[in-house]
Amino acid sequence: MKSKNKNLALHWQVIIGLVLGGVYAWFAVANNWIHFTMDYINPFGNIFINLLKMIAVPLVLFSIISGIISLKDITQLGRMGIKTLCLYLVTTLFSVSLGLVYVNIVNPGENQSLEIRTEKRIEYEIWLSENPHVERVDDINFLSDPYFSEKIAEVRARIKGEEITGWVADKVNKRAKEKTKGPLSALEDVFSSNIFRSLTESKMLQIIFFGILFGAVLSMIPKEKAKPVMDLVEGLNEVFVKMVMVIMKAMPFFVFALMAGQIVKAAGSDPDKFTELMKFYLWYGGVVVAGLVTMAFIFYPIIVKIFTGLGFRKFLRSVKDAQITAFSTSSSVATLPVTMGCLENNLKVSKSTTSFVLPIGATVNMDGTSLYQGIAVVALAQFHMVDLSILQQLIIVGTATLASIGAAAIPSAGLILMMVVLESVGLNPLWIAIIFPIDRILDMCRTVVNVTGDASVAAIIAYSENEINSVDD
Repeated sequence: MKSKNKNLALHWQVIIGLVLGGVYAWFAVANNWIHFTMDYINPFGNIFINLLKMIAVPLVLFSIISGIISLKDITQLGRMGIKTLCLYLVTTLFSVSLGLVYVNIVNPGENQSLEIRTEKRIEYEIWLSENPHVERVDDINFLSDPYFSEKIAEVRARIKGEEITGWVADKVNKRAKEKTKGPLSALEDVFSSNIFRSLTESKMLQIIFFGILFGAVLSMIPKEKAKPVMDLVEGLNEVFVKMVMVIMKAMPFFVFALMAGQIVKAAGSDPDKFTELMKFYLWYGGVVVAGLVTMAFIFYPIIVKIFTGLGFRKFLRSVKDAQITAFSTSSSVATLPVTMGCLENNLKVSKSTTSFVLPIGATVNMDGTSLYQGIAVVALAQFHMVDLSILQQLIIVGTATLASIGAAAIPSAGLILMMVVLESVGLNPLWIAIIFPIDRILDMCRTVVNVTGDASVAAIIAYSENEINSVDD
């Protein structure tokens, strides 16, 4: 029995931690264990978020450079390489766009009570006032409204925020900057004048562009000169990926602490707030799962049918083992050998195609992650009473697509990259703490989409190159 417990899969441990955290939070809310929870349990959740934030920037940078380096032979493969990247880009853009459509139709962040959403809005505005470099995304300002004075004082006391000074002046400065900005200011912000400042200030769009440029140029210079740098980049990438894996070992405990701490922090001693937060999880999680199911079991089979003639059941039956492995491991890389075996043995795709297309997909194709990021960012904005414009949601599409290129194919890497997307539209990156308690379950689901997308593109490329021998009559 003891041996079985040791070998219990990580995702089951995390689910147990999730359930126990929710159960504990209910008892804490009902019995007013607020101070104990915030003093002795919630800090461990904060520690985990800080660890993720600490490695987010270097992980994104070196993952992107490493991914670009791995594509250095793409010019030799000609049209296959171009078609592969184009298909991956199209499916990624479609997935994040689908996610935004779903989240704007269902509005999962608006199905909670006005009281808890007002508190969340005040928390957001307090964070804005403490971070003057972040631009406001709307003109709403609860902090200056006398009607909310008591609620503001209550929220400040609860989050133990420091006295805010100069926030009015900051607002005026931000408004003045907005008036002077040109139509291409968003594009201009992608290009950094000082990459070291971009790294220290977590300017993720600038870091992503720099990573792509660095990797592309590194691939162009002579191999004898590039090899030491490539080896260094690959080594650093492995170090940061391993750091994430090591941190994830303690994930079940951190999930418990985050689940308990975040629910108790939001609900206080009010059982009604507890109910509202759980309602947010159900709505948000439901929309994400609906989008992922649409991608994995409708969108991919349709495009495979259109471009190759393979039937729905034939394709899904062929990649079933890869989907199950992806669900269990939450890692595209860990699933890669199984995916290759499914395509080669069940669909008779040539080894040359799978060995080229699938590894690239494990690096740059994160459709499930992109869809989830789009839904999560808008749902969190809705929950905090932030109404994102069409332009801001288009920025989410672009940022989620670029960020997915640098997503390490490991469990919960998408959660780290969520910070990238949140920061791209001026939202608090620490909001990931709100959705983290159920992230592991969603991570298992979105990895299935990532792997299914890789298999779909590989099948289409193989058919276009006459390297597939299993097509329905």
